[in-house]
Amino acid sequence: MNPAPNRRKFLATTMATGAALTLPAASYARIKGANERISIGLIGCGNRGHGVQIPFIAKHASAENVEITAASDPWQVSRDHAAAGIQDHFGVQARLCESHDELLGMKDIDAVMITSCDHQHARQLEAAVQAGKDVYCEKPIAKNIEELNRTYDAVKETGQVVQAGTQLRSLSSVSGARSVYQSGVLGNVSRIEQRRNGNRPFWYNYIRDVKRQDVNWNEFVMGASKREFDPVAYSAWMGYGDFCDGPIPQLAVHFMDAVHFITGAVVPETCVCHGGLFTWKDENKFDVPDHVQALWTYPEGFMVSFSTNFGNGTDNTIRFSGDEGTLDLTDWNKPRLLRSGHQEDIEPISRPDHWLDWLQCLRSRKSPNASIEAGYYQTIPCLMAVKAYETGRRMVFDPQRRTIEEG
Repeated sequence: MNPAPNRRKFLATTMATGAALTLPAASYARIKGANERISIGLIGCGNRGHGVQIPFIAKHASAENVEITAASDPWQVSRDHAAAGIQDHFGVQARLCESHDELLGMKDIDAVMITSCDHQHARQLEAAVQAGKDVYCEKPIAKNIEELNRTYDAVKETGQVVQAGTQLRSLSSVSGARSVYQSGVLGNVSRIEQRRNGNRPFWYNYIRDVKRQDVNWNEFVMGASKREFDPVAYSAWMGYGDFCDGPIPQLAVHFMDAVHFITGAVVPETCVCHGGLFTWKDENKFDVPDHVQALWTYPEGFMVSFSTNFGNGTDNTIRFSGDEGTLDLTDWNKPRLLRSGHQEDIEPISRPDHWLDWLQCLRSRKSPNASIEAGYYQTIPCLMAVKAYETGRRMVFDPQRRTIEEG
């Protein structure tokens, strides 16, 4: 199955707008009535799982008739946090397990939220849709192009509803910015950029005292590494290349998805990327870059730039620059239009939040805002950048073969 047979079809597609797509008949056969409660399982119960997903689903639980009833995580402490949150928000004694496979085997679970580590996403997403579950999957969907293609195909073949966890395209403010961009008021847009800086890398925030006896280390590693148990590698996994490729897939994926959503572009033509570990060298031996600079060119005629400096937190910005105006999204919630020496606040365009959109699509079987197509194409530029960084070579995406190659 080929989601992009040629670049012309890329530019003709409406997937970047979040428009509904035709789903297999089997998917419509799974439509639940309003009186049928939807049971959700949580895969990965860390900060994102118990701190974000549980309360956001609870916010819409009554109106959408949903509840979270099960959770899986390799770490006992995270499972306990999830159990407490599920009890508090839903009044349910959650079923807990170490393995995502055990959770996916629960027949009464209708959908799952994957909030695990980057190296686990693709395998868990593929297994979930093959088990007949709808999915909300955190970004990035995959850590390499082979597993991205395989997972995409599995979702399309099963017809399950999948929402990628890039929530910016569900913000009313960003929808307003999209409308302004597409009005043509910026003129000829040639450069889009984000500088996302900080005083230290974000993975330091997650270092925890983890006890070996509380962790199913093999379930966590999932064959991605030969490391022995290490509490820092477990808790601050985003700083190690075995489990995460650093700022590009963790941070730039949101920016690139917003670029696609706002401009209607689908995939870059080329990518170069440089960086390194320049500032944060210590006993933790993190090995993903703390400074990175990626550049992509798009067939629409603009260049996209993403950079991080985790040695200095100043000079953050997000700008879409045209020869007649600038769209400033440095504050995602309050975008501004800059032109002729003046600035204007951009009117938001109301739409359901990212979690409500997914919950509604579980019943309607429509395609959510960040569909599997959006998830696929937001991941490609990140994989291009990671490979360009690792090889020092310029990368291109071949839509016919669905490969990332030197070019």
